[in-house]
Amino acid sequence: MEASLTARDRVGIQDFVLLDTYTSETAFLDNLRKRFHENLIYTYIGTLLVSVNPYKELDIYSKKQMDTYMGVNFFELPPHIYALADNAFRTMMSEFNNHFILISGESGAGKTEASKKILQFYAVSCPSTKVLNNVRDRLLLSNPVLEAFGNAKTLKNDNSSRFGKYMDIQFDHQGGAVGGHILSYLLEKSRVVHQNHGERNFHIFYQLVEGGEEDLLRWLGLERNCKHYRYLVQVRETINDIYVGKCAKVSSINDKSDWKTVRKALSVIDLSESDIENLFGIIASVLHMGNIKFEADARGYATLNNNQEMQWVFSPFSVDHAVYARDALAKAIYGRTFSWLVNKINESLANMDSSRKTVIGLLDIYGFEVFSVNSFEQFCINYCNEKLQQLFIELTLKSEQEEYEMEGIEWEPVPYFNNKIICDLVEEKFRGIISLLDEECLRPGEATDLTFLEKMEDKIGGHPHFVTHKLADQKTRKTLERGDFRLLHYAGEVTYCVVGFLDKNNDLLYRNGKEVMRQSKNAIIKHCFPSTEPDSKRRPETVVTQFKNSLVGLTEILMMKEPWYVRCIKPNEAKQPGHFDDVLVRHQVKYLGLMEHLRVRRAGFAYRRKYEIFLQRYKPLCPDTWPNWKGTAAEGVRCLIKHLGYKSDEYKMGRTKIFIRHPRTLFATEDAFQVCKHKLATRIQAKYKGYKVKGNYVKQREAGRIETCWRGLMARRERQRRAWAVTDLLICSRFIKGFMNRHQPACTDNSEYLAYVRHSYLTRLKENLPKTVLEKDSWLTPPPILQELLLKAQTSALFKGKKENYPFSVCRPFADTRISGPPQYSVPVVKYDRNGFRPRLRQLIFTQEAAYLVEEAKIKQWIDYSSLKGVSVSNLSDNFLILHVTCDDSKQKGDLVLQCDFLFEALTKLSVIANKQNCIHVVQGSVRFDIQPGREGFVDFKSGQESMVYRAKNGHLMVVSL
Repeated sequence: MEASLTARDRVGIQDFVLLDTYTSETAFLDNLRKRFHENLIYTYIGTLLVSVNPYKELDIYSKKQMDTYMGVNFFELPPHIYALADNAFRTMMSEFNNHFILISGESGAGKTEASKKILQFYAVSCPSTKVLNNVRDRLLLSNPVLEAFGNAKTLKNDNSSRFGKYMDIQFDHQGGAVGGHILSYLLEKSRVVHQNHGERNFHIFYQLVEGGEEDLLRWLGLERNCKHYRYLVQVRETINDIYVGKCAKVSSINDKSDWKTVRKALSVIDLSESDIENLFGIIASVLHMGNIKFEADARGYATLNNNQEMQWVFSPFSVDHAVYARDALAKAIYGRTFSWLVNKINESLANMDSSRKTVIGLLDIYGFEVFSVNSFEQFCINYCNEKLQQLFIELTLKSEQEEYEMEGIEWEPVPYFNNKIICDLVEEKFRGIISLLDEECLRPGEATDLTFLEKMEDKIGGHPHFVTHKLADQKTRKTLERGDFRLLHYAGEVTYCVVGFLDKNNDLLYRNGKEVMRQSKNAIIKHCFPSTEPDSKRRPETVVTQFKNSLVGLTEILMMKEPWYVRCIKPNEAKQPGHFDDVLVRHQVKYLGLMEHLRVRRAGFAYRRKYEIFLQRYKPLCPDTWPNWKGTAAEGVRCLIKHLGYKSDEYKMGRTKIFIRHPRTLFATEDAFQVCKHKLATRIQAKYKGYKVKGNYVKQREAGRIETCWRGLMARRERQRRAWAVTDLLICSRFIKGFMNRHQPACTDNSEYLAYVRHSYLTRLKENLPKTVLEKDSWLTPPPILQELLLKAQTSALFKGKKENYPFSVCRPFADTRISGPPQYSVPVVKYDRNGFRPRLRQLIFTQEAAYLVEEAKIKQWIDYSSLKGVSVSNLSDNFLILHVTCDDSKQKGDLVLQCDFLFEALTKLSVIANKQNCIHVVQGSVRFDIQPGREGFVDFKSGQESMVYRAKNGHLMVVSL
C-alpha cells in the first residue's frame, strides 16, 4: 500500500481505511469511481477486498501476475484478488488453522468469476505432483459442471448461480491441494418448469439440445431446436392460457462450446460413461415431460393426447392437478439428480489420507435480489443474505476487538446497524415468518397464500420492518398489491408476492409419482428414488425449514474458521464497460455493509503496522535510525516518530504494532520519505561517481608501475632459479624435522610433513573405500592427524541433507573434549527445566558407560546408555536436542531438553562412544518428551525473522530459528 501513496491523487486511495472522510458515503463512492475509471477494479478496506465488475477483459490475471503476488506482504502490492488468496493460504500454512473466503454481491457483480480466479490461483501456486495435479483438475472442472446444472440466465445476469455453493479446499502440511468437498444450498427447482419473460432454464438443457452429438440426440429422441420444448420457452401453462417467454439464444453464451467443456469435465471428475448416459437421459426426460399435454374429458378429468411412449399413472386429476403433478415430478427429478451430481463430484474430490488437513473454504452464494416481482426464492435468498450480514458484522467486530485487546489499545465502540431484528422477524420460533409459513402449510383445512398473508398481518402486524397493503398508510398502500408484503431488510425495502409461497414451500410429490420412478431402469433415478425411502404419512420438512437448518449448519462451519471477504459490486445494470451508475453502486455499498465495515475497521485508527515493517520503510527519515538501528524495533519506531514530531493524540504504541489515527499523518510521513529517498539517491549517485573516478585514477597509476613490476618479477625469478639447489636441501631438512615432530601439535616445524601425510593417506584411501562410512573396521588406519576424518564422515551420515545448519559444522574442527580430564568427552550446554522451561547452564559429560549432566561439581542427572531411547533434533537451524530416557519409576527424572552450540560434534561423539548411531532422529514441527512418567511436554520448532526461545500460550516450548 505504501508503495503507491504518492500516486494517490491520480488513482485514488488503495485502502478505504486511509480516507480522511471515512464516514462520508460520497467520498467513498468518489474514490471507487476514480479507481474504476482507471481500470483499478480492486480496493481494500483493511483485509476486505472490494471488487467492481469491469464488464471487459483486463490483463491482470496472467501467470506472471500470479507469480508477482505469491509470498508477498498483503499491502506491499496494489490490491488484487490474488493478494487475498495468497495471504489466506500463507496464514493457513503458518498458523495451521482453517480459513474461509466469503464472496458476496448482487447477481451479475462477478462472484462466480472471483471464485474461479481464486481456484485458478491455488491451482498454479500450490505444489505440483501427478496426484496433486489430478485433484487440481477436478477442483477446476467441477465449476463448469455445477454452472451447467445450477446456473441460468436471469434478467440481471447471463450466468446467475441459482443455488448456493460452499467448497472446502483441503491442503496437506506442504500446501498441496489434496481434496475438496462441496455443499449446495436451495437449488431453484421452480426454474425447471417456469421462467420469467427474458430468462432461461438451466444451461444444461440448451447445451444438450444445441451442442449434443447427432447420435446422442437421436438416442434421446430430441430435436436440435429449443423452441420445440415447452420447459425451455414457456412461462406458465394452465387449462385456459399459456404464457410464452422465448429466450433460447443469448449473445454472451455459446452453448455448443460450453457443451464440449461440460462433456470433458464429466469424464475428468470420474463419471463413468454409463453414468453420463443416464445423466443425459434424465435431462432429456425432463424436456419430454414438459411436452406432455392434458385435456379434460366429459367428467372434467385430465386425459393424455400424446402418442409418445410413457408410463401411465391413473388418477382422477383435473387438468390443473395433472399439470401440477407433472411439474412437481419434473422438479423432483431434476433437484434430486443435482444432489446426486454434487455427491459424485465430492466422491471424486475425496481425500483418502486420514491425517490432519487444513482447509480454505470458498462461499459463493446468491447475492441480495430485488426484482419487479419477488417470490418465495427471493425471500429465501434475501434471508440468507441477512444471516451472512449478521455473521459478517459479528466476525468483523470480534477480530477488531481481539486485535486491540492483544495490542493493549483501548477499544472504542462503533455504531452499526444490528440486523438481528430482521433475522428474528424471519426465523423466530412460533412468531417468525418461517414458522407462520410452515404452520399454514401443515395445518388442515383450506390454507392458501392469502390465508398465510392474513396470518402474518395478525401475528407480526406491528413489526417496524413489516408492512402489507392492509396495514400500510394511504401513501404506502398505493405501492402495494393486496397479495404483497414488504420487508425492510438491512439492504433496503423488498416487496414479496405471496402467490406460490405455500406450493413452493410444501414441494409435495405425489406418492404414485415416486412409485413410478422406483421402477425406472435408469440407475441414477433408482438411486435418487430409493425403495428404502419411507412413504409415511408424516410430512417431510418444508423447503424453508430445510433451508434454515442448512444455514445454521453453514454458520457453524464458518464460525470455526478465520474469515476473508470479497465484496463484489456491479457498476451498472446494462453490463457496459466504463459506465459507473452512482445510484446503483451507492445502493450496493449500503446493503453490502461496506461503510459499517469501514467504521469498524477504523475504530479510531487509520493505519496499523508491525514495528519492524514501519521502521524498515521510514528509518531514513531519522539520523538515529539510519542506516542501521541497534536496539529493538519498538524503540526504533519510538525514536523515529519523536524525530518526526508526532503528537500524542496522533498515534498509539501497541505491543507489536504502531497505530496511527489520521491518514494525513501517514501521508505526511510518506511524502517526507519520497523526498528523502531522492536525496539518498543523489548521495548514492555522487558516492558512486567518486568511486568510479578514483578507480580510473588507480588503474592509471597501476599501469605506470607495470614495467617496474615486470622487471622486478624477472629479477626475482632469476634469483629463485639460483636458489633452487639450496632449496632442495632445505626441503629435505624440513621433512626430517617434520617427521621428528609429527606427534606434536601443528606448527611451523611439522606443517609440511603433516600435509604430506594427509595427502598420502587420502590417495591410498581413494582405492580402498569401504561400502559405508559406518564400517569402522573396514577403513584404512588413519594417522593421528586424520582421526577426526572418520568422525566428520559419521556426522555427514547423521545430518547431511536433514538439518539446515549442518553445512556450517563441516569447517569446524572437532575437539576430543571441551574440558580437560578423564571423561571421554564434555561440552557446555543450556538445560531447560521440564516445568516452566527456565534455562540453566550445565556441563554434559560422556564417559564410556553413561552421560552426566553436571552443575559445577554436582551431578544433576545420570543417564546410562542402555536407558537412552533416542535423541531428537529438528530439521531447522537451531541447536536444540532432546534426550529421551526410559522412566519406570514416577520419582525418576524425565527426558532432557538441551541447547548446545557444538550440536553436531556432541551428537557424533555420543553416537561413537555409546554406539548409538541409529538413535538420532531429525524431525519436523514438534517433539513430544516425558516430563516424568505419565506427564508429557512438547517442544515446537518453526522458522522466523529472529532466533527466539520462549514458552508459548499453549504451554509448549517454542523454538524459533532463522
